[in-house]
Amino acid sequence: MAVIRPFRALRPPAERAQAVASVPYDVVNTDEARALANGNELSFLHVSRPEIDLPAGTDIYSDAVYRKAVENFEKLIATCPLEKEAEPSLYVYSLIMGDHQQVGIVACCWIDEYDNNTIRKHERTRPDKEDDRTRHMLMLRAQTGPVFLTYRTRREIDEQVSEAMSASPLYDITAEDGIRHTIWRLTETENLVNSFSSVPLLYIADGHHRAASASRARAELRGQSFKHTGEEDYNYFLTVIFPDSQLQILAYNRVVRDLNGLSKEEFLEALRRSFTISENANPAPTQRGQWSMYLDGKWYALELSPGTTLPDGVVQSLDVSVLQERLLDPVLGIRDVRTDKRIDFVGGLRGTRELQHVVDEGKAAVAFSLYPTTVKELLMVSDANQIMPPKSTWFEPKLRDGLLIHTI
Repeated sequence: MAVIRPFRALRPPAERAQAVASVPYDVVNTDEARALANGNELSFLHVSRPEIDLPAGTDIYSDAVYRKAVENFEKLIATCPLEKEAEPSLYVYSLIMGDHQQVGIVACCWIDEYDNNTIRKHERTRPDKEDDRTRHMLMLRAQTGPVFLTYRTRREIDEQVSEAMSASPLYDITAEDGIRHTIWRLTETENLVNSFSSVPLLYIADGHHRAASASRARAELRGQSFKHTGEEDYNYFLTVIFPDSQLQILAYNRVVRDLNGLSKEEFLEALRRSFTISENANPAPTQRGQWSMYLDGKWYALELSPGTTLPDGVVQSLDVSVLQERLLDPVLGIRDVRTDKRIDFVGGLRGTRELQHVVDEGKAAVAFSLYPTTVKELLMVSDANQIMPPKSTWFEPKLRDGLLIHTI
């Protein structure tokens, strides 16, 4: 069963929520974070990416960065000010991007359910990123950005969420990217907690490193405790939980720096061993089992040659897996996309125009546009206790950090 817990959020006043709210720490680099926070002392990026307030070139994993995070967090608490709710609450969080809306529940989830796989995963985490967020949580004694979870839609939960949205919101802001973020506070939480207790499984959609780091931070704090009861705040981690029917996954595309020593003609000939190729293609595939390729100023459509059998297995049959096994590895020599510096990834709203730009500017030789991984595929992989290939999913719209903080 899914255990969700109300919590006493540390949060900004409504009139300063717009200034505080920031993009997640891991969707921007240092330079981008510095530009976004420029001129805004309340931006939560000063806490989540504190290297922006240190000299250029500072190692982002240095002691000075974590000390700056604590300093900036304490300053924000005092000057914003951030205040903690008197009573535990749940929250309803709506995001609207264009015609798309998704509405989730902000709650704390039990780390035991993450550890025992009742909260299921589909991504392998990197030790360096785990180390970073674990240290960040322990230094601040807070979880400052939520893990994005999903579950199979239930009408009774939808009805309670809709009812909560009829009240006046706690926050209603539109970010600089045009996405509207609206949050309602729920002080009567028993019915929603009980409804989630009948949900058999939750799934991580985005935020694997935050979840893993919360588990590691809990283990360290539990080891330091003389009177551990299991009810301490560090036993839970901050989440926003959305029904699967509302999620939107966008394509996560690939660009490759060179053709592995092949000429254009040799490269195309090598592709014809596994794919049929047609010219003047749509830059975005229209269905699963199709890939679009941008090469030398032209879009090509790729499909597996007639009679080719897709591999068995929920992971092996994914479009990202087929591209890797039939093209990136055997033709372009890219065996490990996690470590190979010749490949890069373009996700989300940047789309196919960015692929063309990168190739036309000479920063890459070829680009591949994929059909988005589906939510159904994500759940199937998670239920099979398997791992998706790196960079398989890009979720939009993104949640904002700093609006609802869970102190541990």
